[in-house]
Amino acid sequence: MIHYKNQEQIELLRESSLLVEKTHEEVVKAIRPGITTGELDKLAETFIRDHNAQPGFKGYQGFPYTLCMSLNEQVVHGFPGDRVIKEDDLISIDCGVVKNGYYGDSAYTYALPNVSKEAQKLMIATKESLYLGIEQAIDGKRLGDIGNAIQSHVEAQGFSVVRDLVGHGLGKNLHEEPEVFHYGKPGRGASLKEGMVICIEPMINLGKRFVVQERDGWTIRTADRKPSAHYEHAVAVRKDQPADILSSFAKIEKAVKDNNNLINI
Repeated sequence: MIHYKNQEQIELLRESSLLVEKTHEEVVKAIRPGITTGELDKLAETFIRDHNAQPGFKGYQGFPYTLCMSLNEQVVHGFPGDRVIKEDDLISIDCGVVKNGYYGDSAYTYALPNVSKEAQKLMIATKESLYLGIEQAIDGKRLGDIGNAIQSHVEAQGFSVVRDLVGHGLGKNLHEEPEVFHYGKPGRGASLKEGMVICIEPMINLGKRFVVQERDGWTIRTADRKPSAHYEHAVAVRKDQPADILSSFAKIEKAVKDNNNLINI
C-alpha cells in the first residue's frame, strides 16, 4: 500500500532529509586518511542526537550502526568499525534519521586522493543518473521511466546497474512501497502520482552488476570485487512540475570542496 503525503507531511520529511544532509556535512569534515570508519559513525550518531533526532538505521531490523559505510567493492550496508581510511579508498555513506516521526534518507560517495580515474568516472555517471531518474519522477509517469533513464545513462558508459537492491517509498517508515528499480523499460511499472515520496538511489558498478552478501549478513559487495558508487535523494512527486527534492547535496559538496583529503567530483 502506497502512503500519499500531504504538504505538511512532506515538510516534515524535508526537515528530516535536510538533517541527513547536515550529518553528511559533519562526517565529510572529518574524513581523512588514518581515521577509522567507526570514529566517523560515532561522530554521526552524536550529531544526530544533538539535533533532537535519532539515527534512522541503528536498530532497524537489527542493523547495529548509525551509518552504512561501504568502501570500494562494497555496494551498501557496510559496517563501520576499526577499518582505517586509506588514500585510495572510495567511500559510500548512507545515512538516515528519524525526527518528529518521519524519516530522512540520503547517500553520497566520496573519493580519497588516490582513487582511480575509472572510479571517479563511475561516481560522475552515478550521480548524473540519479538526477536523470529524478527528472522522470512526475505525476503520470511510471517507475519504469525512472529506471530506464538511470540504466540507459550508465550502461552507455560501460557501467552496470545493481538489480538486487532498490529504492523505496519514505515516510513514517524507512522503507515503504513502492519499490523503485534503477533499471527498466519506459511506460512500465506502477504509476507515479502526486504525494508519493520516494528514495531514488542508483547503485552502479564499475564491473558486472552481480553482487554477493558478506558473512556479517548485511554488507553487500560486487561479485567481481570492482568498485561501486551510490547516491540517493528523497523526492516528492508533483503534478505538472519537476519533482521536489527533499534532501540536498549542497552542504555536502561544499564540505567536499573544502576538504583537501577528498577529490572534488
